[in-house]
Amino acid sequence: MGQEKNPRRVADNEAMAKLRMLRTSPQKLNLVAAMIRGKKVEKALTDLTFSKKRVAQDVRKCLQSAIANAENNHGLDVDELIVAEAWVGKNLVMKRGRPRARGRFGRIMKPFSEITIKVRQIEEQA
Repeated sequence: MGQEKNPRRVADNEAMAKLRMLRTSPQKLNLVAAMIRGKKVEKALTDLTFSKKRVAQDVRKCLQSAIANAENNHGLDVDELIVAEAWVGKNLVMKRGRPRARGRFGRIMKPFSEITIKVRQIEEQA
């Protein structure tokens, strides 16, 4: 009688998490995302923990959420997870301004961005 179950957006050995409305530019966020792509999750968490970038702590929370989704919702083994994909998208831009000389107006753009992290379970080679 009810609605049918939606198909999964990711494969059976994958899980993902998305973090929206991050108050940083996509260019700066992509530097942090590039730092963790393709790494094992424990190495990626360590790198994010000791990174000097301000946004690294938010990315770390998103990665921990993806790991928790993989473990609790999809039954994947945490020790065999890698960061398969991490991509960044633009979100809204707050437009602010500042009066400048000779009656002009300096625009100040305050961008927001979003990050999506997908983790995948790989089998250890024996």
